[in-house]
Parts: sequence; C-alpha cells; structure tokens
Amino acid sequence: MAEEPNPPTRGALAKLGLARPEARAWAMYDWANSAFMTTIITAVFPIYYSQVANSGQPSHVASGRLAAITTLGMVIVALMSPILGAYADHTARKKPLLGLFLALGLAATAAMFFIHSGDWILASVLFVLANIGANASFVFYDSLLPHVASDEEIDRLSTTGYALGYIGGGILLALNLAWITKPEWFGLPGPDAATEAGRTLRVRLTFVSVAIWWGIFSIPLFRRVPEPRLAGGERWAAMHPVRATLGRLRETAGDLTRFRHGFLMLLAFLIYNDGIGTIIRMATIYGEELRLDPTVMITAILIVQFVGVPCSFLFGSLAGLLGVKRSIMLGLVVYTVICAVGYSMTTETHFLILAGLVGVVQGGTQALSRSLFASLIPRSKSGEFFGFFAVVEKFAGIFGPAMFAAINFATGSSRGAILGVIGFFVVGGLLLALVDVPEGQRQARAWDLEHGGRAGEPG
Repeated sequence: MAEEPNPPTRGALAKLGLARPEARAWAMYDWANSAFMTTIITAVFPIYYSQVANSGQPSHVASGRLAAITTLGMVIVALMSPILGAYADHTARKKPLLGLFLALGLAATAAMFFIHSGDWILASVLFVLANIGANASFVFYDSLLPHVASDEEIDRLSTTGYALGYIGGGILLALNLAWITKPEWFGLPGPDAATEAGRTLRVRLTFVSVAIWWGIFSIPLFRRVPEPRLAGGERWAAMHPVRATLGRLRETAGDLTRFRHGFLMLLAFLIYNDGIGTIIRMATIYGEELRLDPTVMITAILIVQFVGVPCSFLFGSLAGLLGVKRSIMLGLVVYTVICAVGYSMTTETHFLILAGLVGVVQGGTQALSRSLFASLIPRSKSGEFFGFFAVVEKFAGIFGPAMFAAINFATGSSRGAILGVIGFFVVGGLLLALVDVPEGQRQARAWDLEHGGRAGEPG
C-alpha cells in the first residue's frame, strides 16, 4: 500500500517539482541512468565498437552493425513492455521489476570491460543485453511518475529529472574523457602501451565506471519512492497472475482507443521520437564515419549534456507559458533544422554547433512528452499504459536505426539517412497538433474517479 506523500516544502525545490523526498529520489534515477545513455549509447561505446570491436572492418560496416543490434534490442523490449507493465500493475511490483532489469543492465555494462580487438560478437551481445536492461527499467521508472507528482507538478518534475540526468551523465562523461585523453593523470597506460589490453584499458574502465555510477545513484529510488498500491483491479485479484496480466493487457489495449487524445499522443510520439532517438544513437558513429576526431565528438556530447541542463528547465517554464504541446512543437522545429545542417556537415566545428542545438531541445522535448502522456492516462493503470508507451518508444528506436542500416549497406554512407529523419518530425508534429490536451486530461481524471483509481496519487 502506497505511503502518504510527505508534505511539500516551499521555495526553490517546490518550483522544480522536488518538494517531497520521494520526488527527489525518483528524479535521481535520471541522474543514475544517464551515465549509461551518455557513455554507452552516445559517446564512448560507439567509437570503441567501431575502432576496436570491429577492428579491420570498413567504418560503414560497423555503423550498420550498431544500427542492426540497436534495432534488435529495441524490438525485444517493445514486445516485453506491455506484458511487464500489466504484470507490475496487477502485482504492485513496479520497483522489484525495475530492480531486476537494472541488475541485468549493470551486469552487461560491467562485462563490456572484457571486450577486446575483433570481439564484435561479444560487444554486440552485451550491448543488446544492456539495452534491454536499461530500457525495460525505464518502463517502471516512468510509470512511477504520476504517483510521485501531482497534476501541477508533473511537467516540472519530469523536466527536472531530465536536467539532473544531463548533469549526472555529463559529470561522469567528463571524468571518462579525462582519463581517456590524459591517462597519465590517473596512472593508466596510454595509446602507446605495449599490449592491446594496455592500450584499451582506459576506455574499458569507462564501462565499469558507468555500472558503478548507475547502481549507486539508483539506491534513493528504492529507499524513498513508495510502491503504488493496487487499485481498480479487484475483479482480477482471484485470477492467476499470468492470466490476470493478459486480461488487463487486453483491457488496456481497448482503453487506448477510449482515451483518444492519449492514443493520438502515442502515435505522434512514435513518429517524432523515432527522429530524436536516431539522432541520439547514430550521431557519434556518423561522425566516426566522417573521420571526425573522437575527442571532439565526445566533447560535443559534453556540450549536449551541459547545454541541456538550463534548457530542460527552460522547457519546463515554457510549458507554463506556451503550453506543453506548443513547447514540444518548438522542439520539433529545431530538430528539423538540425537534420538539414547535419546533412551538409563536413567539419568538427559543424558537429559542435549541432551538439549545442541538440542540447537546447533534447531533454525538454522528451521530458514534456513523458509528462504530457502521464497527464492523459489514469493513474491506477500507469504501469500498463506506460508499458504501451514503452512499446511506442522502443519502436521509435527501431525504424530510424533500421533506415540507417539499410542506407549504409545500400550506399556505403549514412548522409542520406540524416535528411530522411526530417520526415519523422513533420509527420509527428502534424499528429501532435490533433491532441486536445485539456479534454484528454479531463477524461483520464474522470476515469480515475469513476473506478476508484486514485491509488498512489500525491496529496
């Protein structure tokens, strides 16, 4: 049974949506998992995968393989997420399931230490497992959001979580960059070491550092965020958990069409987040294909992290002034410009400029998408609905990388795929324009009141 939230505090923390200890503990998981997203997904691992794990292979082959294994991991998570979400709601086990997949992600990430030259198969398997662990954990993490934040706090807490993620991921990435470029400061062998193991040690240690960081800073969530109590599921209580889970899953699939505006939001998110995810996942290996300096590319990721901190807060404020939907639309316009510039990119300066633009819109756009969807669904079915949200999010990580892989293998270059990403933002934006936010929020709260589903709602 969920505990009553602690009374909110006043001042700066309240303005950030961090008024209660459980809200601060929830947001810390963004700080924790962003180390994985920055170092493994975006910055260090793609370069290591291309230069070391795929040693001796053409750069476009490594790009195509990374896109293919990214697609595989996302498909697996997409198929699992609705069932896991429904099971978590039926059994009130969001946190234990989050912990299970967190452990998988930590183990696979730490095991990347053992990847050496030519080990592209091992690297691919560990990358898929780590992606499954991380992305499945996000299903349960996101589904806790409407239970720790009130309607008035939800946009602020979501954007603050992303801002904390930028800070946490940026700090660790800066440390990683320091011992990669200046290994002598840390007593580590450099690129001129006598053995391959010595030359790659400083990079392989970054993978271990991610697992440690991710694990330690996940602890507050398990200590302070209460497990939401069961609600609205009395008729399933006497059933076997597996049968009840499948029944609730079928019911929620039907409910998606009842909550028309939440459903439209899902479709819009499916399209435009495909573009966002493609840029996040393929930018570094695209730069590697263009022969840009690896240190410059990692520096660009740091720019994204630290520009993203104030800009995530800015988007939270913009949501209060312009509305959530218009703020997301603004982000999609900027992403369209990013793709147009990226298509003609030739220098490291261009890459750094693009990194700054991505930092302006990335966190805010995704955070507001998460909080907008959370406001359009019943709280008592948050795990199930966020299971479907995760399906959409993972499929949004499938089509773009798959397009990259196809164009890579067909043409030997990724440049054409960059321009093609614009279509995702245009179509997604048009669907988002059809979402009536106030009506969707009214329908979701009415369902909660009708079905006694206010369990876990903040006071």
